[in-house]
Amino acid sequence: MELNVLNEQGNETAKLAASDAVFGREYNEALVHQIVVAYQANARQGTRAQLTRADVHHSTKKPWRQKGTGRARSGMTSSPVWRGGGRAFPNTPNENFGHKVNKKMFRAAMAVIFSKLVADGRLVVVDSIGADSPKTKAFAQKLKAMGLESVMIITKEVDENLYLASRNLKNVFVVEPRYADPLSLIFYKKVVVTKDAIAQLEEMWG
Repeated sequence: MELNVLNEQGNETAKLAASDAVFGREYNEALVHQIVVAYQANARQGTRAQLTRADVHHSTKKPWRQKGTGRARSGMTSSPVWRGGGRAFPNTPNENFGHKVNKKMFRAAMAVIFSKLVADGRLVVVDSIGADSPKTKAFAQKLKAMGLESVMIITKEVDENLYLASRNLKNVFVVEPRYADPLSLIFYKKVVVTKDAIAQLEEMWG
């Protein structure tokens, strides 16, 4: 397949031959959903530490006698059914929320996502993109002139000027091909890829 190559004014300047295996696949919603859910789950950390029956502060005295009160029998106030009691299945800091995803499935999902971006007109190929100085204002004006407000930029190498100029822009995310993740590709309205980065993406996901 062929991708349109645009200049900094947003005008088409050339055509770029691209791999059908990466940019021409049929959309598989179930596969993309599974990969995105797994990506978010694998990024999740166990940050909660809830108390078990043994951890809560309680008395070991039996609240009332076993029989004759008409109430349900109770052994101690640390029971999970009591207010202030311990949790039956507490969250712990070492809890693992990860999902296992094999490499072949992840590779196929990334190719499907890139193909969907091309089909929807959300993927833009440029010769190169950079910042002449580490000034956020100048780079923001450059993106605005190209009609890019919410954009993920994938370039072969992120130099210091480009990194410094883009890091404080709320809806701009600049990465190298190996750091392109499925969630960001779906989230941003436009994905700008340089010509040399296209070759890397084809090598990684083809």
